[in-house]
Parts: sequence; structure tokens; C-alpha cells
Amino acid sequence: MIPIEIVSQLENLLQKHTGIEALIERTQAVGGGSINAAYQIRYAGQDYFLKYNQAKRYPKMFELETKGLKILSRSKKIRLPEVIGTGDAGQTTFLLLEHIETGYPDNNFWETFGEELADLHRETHETFGLDHDNYIGSLHQSNTIATSWSDFFITQRLKPQLKMAAGKGMLNTTILKAFEKLFAELPVLFPDEVPALLHGDLWSGNFLCDSNQKPVLIDPAVYYGHREMDLAMSKLFGGFSPRFYEAYHAAYPLETGWQERVDLCNLYPLLVHVNLFGGGYVGQLQSSLRRFV
Repeated sequence: MIPIEIVSQLENLLQKHTGIEALIERTQAVGGGSINAAYQIRYAGQDYFLKYNQAKRYPKMFELETKGLKILSRSKKIRLPEVIGTGDAGQTTFLLLEHIETGYPDNNFWETFGEELADLHRETHETFGLDHDNYIGSLHQSNTIATSWSDFFITQRLKPQLKMAAGKGMLNTTILKAFEKLFAELPVLFPDEVPALLHGDLWSGNFLCDSNQKPVLIDPAVYYGHREMDLAMSKLFGGFSPRFYEAYHAAYPLETGWQERVDLCNLYPLLVHVNLFGGGYVGQLQSSLRRFV
């Protein structure tokens, strides 16, 4: 059940958004992932998507998600859900979004998705990172600016996750020493590219097909980084058609050997999964690491 303390705030937001004074007509719990409670709500005959959590549990999570959605939306390259509003009431914090009516991918869906992601990645910046930190899943994601991708990848992606995992006793000294060796090699392993605007957490659970058979991105972990990071993450758990990669490469050709660097890029999300879900991912992390050290 939606906490009573946020219902009036939701209705006020929706009244401002629609110009219609009404009450929430219906609420229905929906799958929203393992982090937040999620509901589809109806107001004045229109559906919206709500997620909420304890305000102290993940400080500013919804505020930062809103920033990420708006950054991606400003590019006008690919659809994102519209943010209706966010707020706090009592011990609860919430995010209210446009409800995306979903459909089934048609023959052009994957080509469109690949082309639109390539267009998004053409949005660039002079440095890697972002002007604020955010979240990757429920973990803090540091985005301190760097002029070198290898420096950013080491200091803002790998080292914070390694420190966290080591502190939990999840990684042995052999793995930690292997990462130290990798850090010395990283500057020559990645091809030089300009920083690209990334979704940052591009797995199959973070996109939708809307009722017009167009792709929609959700739950971003935005920053400017090496564009191979998004492509690699999409391969970590599968769910993307080969046509997606073909269309992307045709629109914005990838540097030679990008498939061989998939495991390198995915050291970061694998470390995130070690910290979120435990030692079951350590073996996969070791396997990927051995390819480069």
C-alpha cells in the first residue's frame, strides 16, 4: 500500500501537471526491481508510475535519478519517461514518472535502438565523469572529473568497488594484486575516444519497448565515459539482438577489437554485483580478469 503521507503530495503534483483537480482513482503494485517499491497509479483517467523508499535508506537517490533522466532527455536522441516530480513526506521519498505503455518489438525495433544509442553516444563533453555523483543500482557511484579515460576508469570505477569488496572480505590478495597489474596496462588497452554520454547501466532490465515499438531507457546511472561501457554492459546478461549491435556499428563504427574489450569494461559491473549480491560473481570476475592480466 502506498504510504498515506505521500498521497496528498502526489495528488498536488498531478493537479499541477494536468490542470485537473481530482483524487487518485486506483493503485496497483508492479515489478520495480529489488530496490524500491513500485506502483502504477491512475489519476483523472491517466496512468503514472510511482516508486518510493525510505528517505534515509538511499539519500537523494530519486533526485539524482531525475537529474540523469533529464540529462539524457535533453539530448532528444532516445525516449526517456517524463519526470512528473519527486518529493519527501515523513520518512518516505518518492519519484513520480510518466507511465510507459509497453508493446512488443517489431522488425525495426533493434535497428532503431542501435541507431538511437549511437546518436546518444555522439553527445560529448571535454572530460570524463559528471558534475555530480549518483547511484549504480543501490551503490554510490563517484563521477569526479578526469581528462583520461584510463584514469577515470581506475579511480572512479574500479578502485571504489575493489575497496568495498575487499572490506567485506569478498576478494583475496591474488585478485587485488591482479588488478594492480591491470592498472599499469590500462592506458594502452582502450582506444582513444572522446567522452560519450552514457546510460551507465544498460542491461535488458533497463529498457522498454513502448506501444509504438520504440525503445525507452529507464533507471540510468549517467556519466560521460567510454562508449564501449554501454555496449559491454548490454552483453553481460544478454537480451539484446545481434541487429542492435549491427545497427549501432553501422551508425557509429566501433574501434577494432571492441568485442575483445567487453570483459575489460564489464569488470566494473561485475564488481558492483559482487558488492550487491555476494561472492557468486567472484568467479566470473576472476575469469574476465585473467584475459588481461
